[in-house]
Amino acid sequence: MSETQTYRHRINEWWSTARQNKLFWRGLLGAAVVIIIDQASKLWIVHGLGLPEIGRIEISGIFDLTYVENRGASFGMLSGMRWLLSVISVGVALALAVWLGRLNRPIAAIGVSFIIGGALGNLYDRLAYGYVVDFLDFSGLAFPWVFNVADTAINVGIAFLLLDAWNTRDHDETA
Repeated sequence: MSETQTYRHRINEWWSTARQNKLFWRGLLGAAVVIIIDQASKLWIVHGLGLPEIGRIEISGIFDLTYVENRGASFGMLSGMRWLLSVISVGVALALAVWLGRLNRPIAAIGVSFIIGGALGNLYDRLAYGYVVDFLDFSGLAFPWVFNVADTAINVGIAFLLLDAWNTRDHDETA
């Protein structure tokens, strides 16, 4: 069997497993919900509230809505590397989708779906605008970064994966 045939065989094998995996489909749905909520919140912030023109809306002593155009990755790291960050986002989302197709642990599947949704939500902004819209500001709690729903989903997804790792640390499961 040639290398191309081997590669196609592995893809077909994965797809056969993934399409029968209910966690795969639920995970993709969960990622889509994260993307929809993320993009809807950004549309509301930008066009509904007009936050780019206002700049900041004080809500309470600990929380404000503050408009930030984040041209980097999470919390502004790697600023100005739009295309590299886009390629990384696509790669991470694809790798996680492949893993999701094999997962049989619900907590891990939730985590993966949140990370995929968050990565793709921010990817859309990066490709459409050249930056990611951030607006959730907890500087009243001395939290130094402004972030968005997609960033939150990525961090919650990581927390779910850590919880899954903690719960399965004594088991010999590879998926």
